[in-house]
Amino acid sequence: MDNGLFGRRNAAIDMLRGLTMFLMIMVNHFWTVIDVPHALEHFDTFEDGMGLSDIVFPMFLFAMGMSIPYAIERRFSKGLSGESTLGHILSRTLALLLMGVFIVNSEGGFSSTLGYSKGIYWILMVAGFFLIWNCYPKDFRAKGWLQGLGTVILAFLALTFRTPEGGYFNTGWWGILGLIGWAYLFCAVSYLLCRKRPAALAVLWLGLIVLNIFTTGLRDGSSLISGGNFIDSFAGALHLGNGSCALMAMGGILLSVSERHLDRQAAWRRIGFGLGAAALLALIGLLAHQWWITSKNIGTLPWCLYVSALSVAVYVLLRVLEAKNLTGWFRIIRPAGTATLTAYMVPYIFYILWVFINPEIPAWMCGWVGVLKCALFSLVCIGIAGALGRIGLKLKI
Repeated sequence: MDNGLFGRRNAAIDMLRGLTMFLMIMVNHFWTVIDVPHALEHFDTFEDGMGLSDIVFPMFLFAMGMSIPYAIERRFSKGLSGESTLGHILSRTLALLLMGVFIVNSEGGFSSTLGYSKGIYWILMVAGFFLIWNCYPKDFRAKGWLQGLGTVILAFLALTFRTPEGGYFNTGWWGILGLIGWAYLFCAVSYLLCRKRPAALAVLWLGLIVLNIFTTGLRDGSSLISGGNFIDSFAGALHLGNGSCALMAMGGILLSVSERHLDRQAAWRRIGFGLGAAALLALIGLLAHQWWITSKNIGTLPWCLYVSALSVAVYVLLRVLEAKNLTGWFRIIRPAGTATLTAYMVPYIFYILWVFINPEIPAWMCGWVGVLKCALFSLVCIGIAGALGRIGLKLKI
């Protein structure tokens, strides 16, 4: 495969990933303020529509999908084998699943007999994550010992954790990172197998749409096929659910692959293709909206297509800004695009303090004032992630 485009770092993907992580940290912090404008919040499960909070996660999935061809082709350009690449995919998936499960278990109540509180759990959890998955220098001799210590810490938490009802550490649901992990596994393996056959990737994307159609309830509460069928079982075995997460990520892969084929075309043709694709996705979403509501919690087809259209449009805009050298603004949030996992973990440092201090939310911290506070909080977290990277602390899986 010609790696001309994939051999270069794509600054627009970094910007897209950085913007979505900035927004993700911001909206995840809304719980610390009151009276957030509804248009910025998560909409209820059966409320037909979506707010800003319902757009952020799928856009991150789309950006992740866009990165997959770059990451895999970069490995092949270095002479690494398909087997080692598959092993790398599996190790990254395992890391995301483990982090997701540890975070999910921390979100509920804690037994009073544990001997440690939620704050202590978070301290140990974050320490374990950094010890195991920190980006150590190649010649760092203590790496193995530190990773072993991190493993012991996480094993201790998993073995001693109890809910107030006496329940044990469990998967429950996989959490945001876990959902990203399962979508990444399906899409990365799919690209690895089909990288020389782009049409097959398009077929898989269409297949995920079909999966979503047949496993998502219609507006009237009915389904096209009854539950407990082969499609449900097959999707369950692959941890695809109704396919919505993988659909977003696969859309990102298709955009990167399409851009590679258009790499030598005139700029206006590439922009026109991108805007045309965004418009087509939005129109198909409007058509699907006749039968399904727009719901992030359910993962309906209109939601997937609307956010896919928005993701493509934003990416095209970022490409234009990159071409015009209008990217100075990105310096402020660069760590969110290049040290994304670190930025995602930094808020837990503040939440540890929140648990111990347990401050009251002042009455004036509401509405748009509260939203501004959350945006500033996100910028601070991103700045800390950048500072941690400069002293050698950066999560990398």
